[in-house]
Amino acid sequence: MTRTHDADTAAGARLEPDVPKTMRAAAIDRFGGPEVITMHSLPTPALDANEVLIAVDTAGVGIWDAEMREGAIDGEAKFPLVLGTDGSGIVVGLGATVRRFSLGDEVYSYSFLNPKGGFYAEYVAVHSEKVAPIPKSLDLEHAGAIPTTGLTALQGIENAIHLRQGESIIVHGATGGVGSLAVQFAKWHGGRVLATVSSDDGVDFARRLGADEVVNGRIEDIAAVAQRFAPKGVDAVLALVGSEVERCIDAVRKGGRVAYPNGIDPEPKKRPGIEILAYDAVAGVREFERLERAIVGSKPVIAIAQGFPLGEAARAHERLAQHHVLGKIVLRVAA
Repeated sequence: MTRTHDADTAAGARLEPDVPKTMRAAAIDRFGGPEVITMHSLPTPALDANEVLIAVDTAGVGIWDAEMREGAIDGEAKFPLVLGTDGSGIVVGLGATVRRFSLGDEVYSYSFLNPKGGFYAEYVAVHSEKVAPIPKSLDLEHAGAIPTTGLTALQGIENAIHLRQGESIIVHGATGGVGSLAVQFAKWHGGRVLATVSSDDGVDFARRLGADEVVNGRIEDIAAVAQRFAPKGVDAVLALVGSEVERCIDAVRKGGRVAYPNGIDPEPKKRPGIEILAYDAVAGVREFERLERAIVGSKPVIAIAQGFPLGEAARAHERLAQHHVLGKIVLRVAA
């Protein structure tokens, strides 16, 4: 194959010579259920001066992708719309002003509503500040599973909760991609962690992640278990699911904190004497540096619940809709 983007890419960009003109992508032509995700042949994105072109190895699959597919988060979508907010891969193109990377670098990236299409594709063009070298302890597959979930979990623990050594925290929804990392990051910060789960295998999973106590909210009273865990009230709640969230907040002491990522349903209700904060994960150079420090320091288990080939992205969304996912679902794009 020969270089095809010289006419379409900003002057001064550097491209690997074998970047093709078109790529395979899992995209939608209308909003709907998993069945609307079909394979397309689309133009490989051209690069602006501040962008990086990534040959995708692994793409994460999350509930936010399903919400985009359904039209709940459309961002003025233009069809065909390539889904996917994060992933990992190899740098095969650099915009004219990009100096932080070299061709051939292994990177991971998070870009919500990425302007030139998402990560369910063989190639993705992303603003360079939303790209980072993968931590040395990770391979491409596990790096591709962690950008969205890792940034969301860490910023919940550090920026929103401000968890301190010795404090008690409920991680509500501890078995998903975000929750499983939040448990481990909270322990790394010296917190005492009560993890809420919804199944027996979720109990075992959360204990393996290092939770000090685990409660199965389907069969146990979360507030009662929390009272035994922290008799004077828990210091904080990181709420990653909406169901039973009020029972978690019932256990929070006066002056305690509750944080949740925007999008959980229902949202926590305001309570007198308790700080309740919604937040969105932010991607940037400093944010990825902090995530790398947390990965190096905590050596987290990055649980991949199941992997699918790119051509089976619809099946991945069907699996996601079953809800009982321990860890993260991924697409193995380069496989």
